[in-house]
Amino acid sequence: MKVNESGHAHQHTDEQSAGMFEPPSWDERYSGPEKVWSGNPNPQLVAAASGLAPGTALDVGCGEGGDVIWLARQGWTVTGADFSANGLARAARHAEQAGVAGRVDWWQVDARTFAAGGRSFDLVTSHYLHPPEGGMVEVTRRLAEAVAPGGHLLVVGHAPSEVFAHGSTSKHRAMFAAKELLPALPDDFEVLVVEQRPRTVIRDGVTIDVHDSTLFARRRTPAGQKS
Repeated sequence: MKVNESGHAHQHTDEQSAGMFEPPSWDERYSGPEKVWSGNPNPQLVAAASGLAPGTALDVGCGEGGDVIWLARQGWTVTGADFSANGLARAARHAEQAGVAGRVDWWQVDARTFAAGGRSFDLVTSHYLHPPEGGMVEVTRRLAEAVAPGGHLLVVGHAPSEVFAHGSTSKHRAMFAAKELLPALPDDFEVLVVEQRPRTVIRDGVTIDVHDSTLFARRRTPAGQKS
């Protein structure tokens, strides 16, 4: 389940909410003519990555590719990963239109079963993935495995809030505080940020404040190895 970046989430039953984290639901959502997301980079990504030297990056749950395109424009070589074939097709078109197709590739994979498979990246990032029943702890553990020594992990989600009070019970249980993800980090990670960061959004024409649960961590370089 991925709640949209304006902070708006329509009311669903628990059964419908569970279905929102399955590929068919997102393939249907990405099948229409209009953009689902703004195409702008997520603010926590900009805040974290702007101070990093560009290298290789993996964006899991990339959707229509807004973050992938921003990273590519900053000089990163980026892999955009998502479980929706339609979402990846849209992202590829957007990257082509943005002139960065040569710096990106695409990977169809489910974050819940994702395995690095020996691949590693200087930056691994994921925004607003909300698998049901606390599933982001396991997703974060899988993402951490893909971070290269000296590399960084950024995981951002919606913090529990009255803003989402109209949602289903399962949707509430899918929200998380940043500190809840800490058990997923291997011992060789140094935590740089673990907090709920405020963000202003416009919902139904009204400006409101929401909070992004933000975990930013660095994998230490083994002794004797250059970072």
